[in-house]
Amino acid sequence: MRRSTKLAAVVLSGSLGIASLAACGAKSNDTNASSGSSDGGLKVGMAYDIGGRGDQSFNDSAARGLDKAKADLGVAVTEADAKTGEAEADKETRLKNLVTAGYSPIIAVGFVYQGAVEKVAKENPNTKFAIIDSASDTQPSNVTSLTFSEQEGSYLAGVAAALKSKTKHVGFIGGVQSELIKKFEAGYQAGVKSIDPNIVIETTYLTTPPDFSGFNSPDKGKEAAQGQLDKGADVIYTAAGSSGNGAIEAVANKQGAYAIGVDSDQAAQPALAKYKNSILTSMVKNVDKAVFAYIESAKKGSVFTGVKNFDLKADGVSLATTGGKIDDIQGKLNDAATAIKSGATTVPTAPTK
Repeated sequence: MRRSTKLAAVVLSGSLGIASLAACGAKSNDTNASSGSSDGGLKVGMAYDIGGRGDQSFNDSAARGLDKAKADLGVAVTEADAKTGEAEADKETRLKNLVTAGYSPIIAVGFVYQGAVEKVAKENPNTKFAIIDSASDTQPSNVTSLTFSEQEGSYLAGVAAALKSKTKHVGFIGGVQSELIKKFEAGYQAGVKSIDPNIVIETTYLTTPPDFSGFNSPDKGKEAAQGQLDKGADVIYTAAGSSGNGAIEAVANKQGAYAIGVDSDQAAQPALAKYKNSILTSMVKNVDKAVFAYIESAKKGSVFTGVKNFDLKADGVSLATTGGKIDDIQGKLNDAATAIKSGATTVPTAPTK
């Protein structure tokens, strides 16, 4: 489904002169990046969302796709980080510097780049761009949208939460109150209610646009989760980037409570290993597969165009099984997934109040 997340609130004020890639947070080292090759091969630039590589969630999933493309396809890559509270001009400069350095395609990780990608892509029609989690009817033809049916994976997370909750009281924490994150909330809410319409669902958003720090504030995530635990929630699903790490920590301190991770299989993340026994499952958004598939299409000379959506049927979203905590309800989860894939269940993209 084509949608626009080009909100006025996303377009921030500010100005910044053209700077070097290093000044905009570009990485080029043996572990994460390689500078452009001189043999005429594909040079891929990636501009991360707030939190960057190492967030154990959304950005890390994109990074895995980039790493796989570098290893399997032999492409040269570079990475550029975002800064919390940065202006729209910072995003534009980051993308322009990647263009100047000869990178194409350039992948922007996150809907906050929509305005910057549209502007820079129009100015550079010979450079290919991809943006993750956003699509707009006004974007130029050299921009590809890589989107996901987050609501479908979140529905399954809601089914799991409802089946595992002993208090019949669960929670949802969103990083930023935006169209995208409301899809997570809507799916989760519908999944919970499909099992028991009387279950109480706590909902908390950490920030609202133009404040996007809700994706990179573990302290806010921890505080929100603690508040929901205090109200009686015993399963909490957090869609908030690295802020979710704080929520997981809070849940781990509550006997009998479970966290549901997001984007990456968070129970398998080394940085969260001490909390893995408290992570019921994770709604895995396979950004890595989308990133790799897009780069592979560019490598083959037939780059994806328009909107490329990755839904449950295409394995764009799924539930992680690490730790075996949902093994006993897998049959019911499979039934729910089958109903979505067949069209028998249509998952809403906007929450009900």
